[in-house]
Amino acid sequence: MACPYFYPVEARPGSAMLPLGDWWKGVCLAVPGAPLAETGAAGGGFCDTGCNFGYARGACARFPQGEGPDAVRFTISSHENATICIYYVVERDHHPFAHGRLEYSLTANAFVAPPEAATLARQAEAYVVSYLRRKEES
Repeated sequence: MACPYFYPVEARPGSAMLPLGDWWKGVCLAVPGAPLAETGAAGGGFCDTGCNFGYARGACARFPQGEGPDAVRFTISSHENATICIYYVVERDHHPFAHGRLEYSLTANAFVAPPEAATLARQAEAYVVSYLRRKEES
């Protein structure tokens, strides 16, 4: 589960057990109009885990107050030919807040119908990139 306000930019070697499939460096978009690059795995701050693992409410000073989501979770539901289907669940207090299904075309290297939210779209793309990297390595 990644933080719903985390925009992954650069993959670092990681584990399939990580929510986005790798350890990602990226940008915090929790404060509208004030993006902040997080430090990544070597920086030693909360963003090292909070951005990649989600549920930062109360632990991250930038995390918005209110009724918004806490984390985003992804899973591959199928990979047939040139199409990867993934499901996502946006969570609040460990309960579904929103959910959906996405299809990624390997031919186009893009989602057939990307989610409207740029952050969710980028997290889903990061998840697919990590999945494909691990698949190629195995």
